[in-house]
Amino acid sequence: MATLSLTRGRPVAVAGARRERRRQNLVGWLFISPIVVGVVVFQFFPILVSMGASLTSWNGISAPKFVGLQNFRDLFGNDPLFVQTFKNTIYFTLASIPLTIGVGLVLALLCSRPIKGVAFFRTAYFAPYVTNVVAIGFVWFWFFQPDNGVINGMLGQVGISGPQWLSSSSWAMPAVILVSVWQGIGYPMIILLAGLQGLPEEYFESARIDGAGAWARLRYITLPLLTPHFLFLLITQFITSFQVFGLIYVMTKGGPGHSTSVYIFNIYQNAFGFGKVGYASAMAWILFAVIAAVTFLQWRLQKRWVFYT
Repeated sequence: MATLSLTRGRPVAVAGARRERRRQNLVGWLFISPIVVGVVVFQFFPILVSMGASLTSWNGISAPKFVGLQNFRDLFGNDPLFVQTFKNTIYFTLASIPLTIGVGLVLALLCSRPIKGVAFFRTAYFAPYVTNVVAIGFVWFWFFQPDNGVINGMLGQVGISGPQWLSSSSWAMPAVILVSVWQGIGYPMIILLAGLQGLPEEYFESARIDGAGAWARLRYITLPLLTPHFLFLLITQFITSFQVFGLIYVMTKGGPGHSTSVYIFNIYQNAFGFGKVGYASAMAWILFAVIAAVTFLQWRLQKRWVFYT
């Protein structure tokens, strides 16, 4: 009788376990459903729309007209501004990334020391990173005014005649890069500071016993052990630099001429200024391909210079 009872009860127990598992799965999906709906509606759906729009002539309002790869042919063959904005973006990226990470490393080394008031300096250096980019752009726009700006006023105190800054096609981009570096150094500083605090102390103690100085410890221990953090910063900073828009829009609007017109600003103008949504979508997919290729290259080359403990 006991064997018969167990045989009959086993299917009932299995069915009950399945119902409980389905109930738990349903509860889990209900919890994450707002995130799933948001990702599908605001990320996946726009990606699909952009992919389709890149093959059309569309102003965003009327019915799109299918043109195949004509937008891409026009970009590479008939649009000199496309090439110029791409060069401007490369210029901005190659200048801003080394400066941002380099200054961030110096600040991280200083802020890792047990000095009085270091928490204040960490907060002060990080504050611009979380400050509204529009407010920063307006303030620095006033600082760079050639006649009554703060920068030229300070240079005038030491007998230097300051340039026209944002009104000069030669100085506008360096001025924007300077502001971008000032705003962005807090992020690499925090990442590298966390890396410095996690380095094994025994390596440094052994180096001191062997007579290694501060520079030798920095060069042969600290920097190699921070290479995983440098890789992460290079990837994230490259993506961020290629998507710079806010400072350009507020401070220069791409001018003077097109000297500060970067790739994202060009996409914005084509989509919302000239009503060429299909053309702008094609530009966006080229940008995606470039960022994906460079990120993949950075990831593949990490074996040559990144050290993991």
